Amino acid sequence: MAHSQGTDSRQVTDRAPGASSASATTEGAVADEAGPRDDGSQVTDSVEGSSTEETGSEADSVLTLSDVSKEFGPERAVDGVSLDVRSGELLTFLGPSGCGKTTTLRMIAGLEEPTEGSIALAGETVADADAGNAFVEPERRDVGIVFQNFALFPHLSVRENIAFGLSDADEAETSARVDELLELVEMTDHGGKTPDQLSGGQKQRVALARSLAPEPDVLLLDEPFSNLDVRLRVEMREEVRRILKAAGVTAVSVTHDQEEALSISDRVAVMNDGSIEQVGRPETVFERPESKFVASFLGRASFLEGSLREGQVETGVGRFNAATLEGYDTTYDGAPVDVLVRPDDLRATPADEGVADGVVVSRQYVGPSFIYRVELDSGEAVHCLHNHVEEFELDQSVSIDLIADHPLAWYPR
Repeated sequence: MAHSQGTDSRQVTDRAPGASSASATTEGAVADEAGPRDDGSQVTDSVEGSSTEETGSEADSVLTLSDVSKEFGPERAVDGVSLDVRSGELLTFLGPSGCGKTTTLRMIAGLEEPTEGSIALAGETVADADAGNAFVEPERRDVGIVFQNFALFPHLSVRENIAFGLSDADEAETSARVDELLELVEMTDHGGKTPDQLSGGQKQRVALARSLAPEPDVLLLDEPFSNLDVRLRVEMREEVRRILKAAGVTAVSVTHDQEEALSISDRVAVMNDGSIEQVGRPETVFERPESKFVASFLGRASFLEGSLREGQVETGVGRFNAATLEGYDTTYDGAPVDVLVRPDDLRATPADEGVADGVVVSRQYVGPSFIYRVELDSGEAVHCLHNHVEEFELDQSVSIDLIADHPLAWYPR
C-alpha cells in the first residue's frame, strides 16, 4: 500500500486551487516563484548564466508581447499571448505541433502580422493591430534568426557568411568582428571553408555566429537542433547555451522537444492550442505543473484518481496523508481529485494476487533503468521506475508504494 509522506503544506501552483494565470506577463506568471520561501530560504535560479532571483520588471524587458493573437481565416493559431522576455534571458516556447509557437516566433520576427495585440522590441512598438495596424518590416527590426536548415550561403566562405550582415561596418571592423565570432563559436581554423565542407554541428555554429554578428536586440531560434543527429543534438544544446550566455544576447527559441527546452532555457513557456499554459523556470514547470496538459506534456505522467477525506487521500494504490499534496487545504475535503505521479514517485513490489494492487502489463528498457507499466485493479495505469537489475515479468502481480519525497501536484475533477 502507499506510504504516507510528511511534507508541509505549501502554496498551490497547479491551475486548480490557487493557480496563477499562466498567460499573464512575466512578472505575474512567476510571482509565486520569487523571494523567500516559507522556511526563510531564498528561491534562486539553478540554471547557469541566468539571474539568481525570479524578480524583474518591465524596465528589464527587451521583448514584450501584449495580448497577441493571430488568425488564418477561421483558424485562431495564437490566442491572447502576453509575455515579457528579459535582457540576457533564453526563453523557449515549448509545445506540440500546431500549438502556435512557430507562428508566435514569426510574429516577433515580423514575418507575420498579429491580428490583435501588440509587440514591443527594445522599447519600440514594432506591431500594434489596435493602433492603425502599425507594423515594422522584418528588415527594420533588430532581430537575428537561426533557421532549422541553417540557411548558409553555399557559395560563400565561413568568414563571408558571418560577415554578410555587417554591411554598415568598414573592412577592418568587419574583419575584427568576424575574428571575434569565430573564436566565440570555436571555428577559428575553418574561416576559409565553404558550408559543404562542414559538419552539421559546424554549420550550426556558423549560422549562430552570422546571426550574432550585427548584435541584435533579440536572437530567434526556430527548432535549431532538429536537423542534427541525437548525439550531436545533446552536445550542441550545451554549446549553443554557452555561446549565447558568453555573447550576452537575449534569445527566444521554439521547440517541441521537452528535453531540449528544459536543458537550455532560463524559462519555458508551455503552449497549447494557441495559448500559454504556464511560464516558469524549467524545474518549476516540470515539478509544479499548473495544468494536467503541462503535467502530461512534460515527462511521463500518470494520474491517480482519488478522493480527499479527513486529511487522507484514497487512491487505487491505497491511502496516504493529504499533506503530501502541494498546497493541500481542508477546504477540498470530500472532493474527487487527480494526483500526478511520475515513474520515480512509485515503486513496485512482488505480491500475491489477493493483496496486489495490479499487474505488470509492459516494460521499457532505457539503459540503466526499466520503466514498468502497471495496470491497477482500479482500472488505472501507472509507471514505475526501477534499476535495471530489478526485473519483473509481464503479468506479474505487484503492490505499489508511493515513495515520493516531494509535494505532489493535484487537480480537482
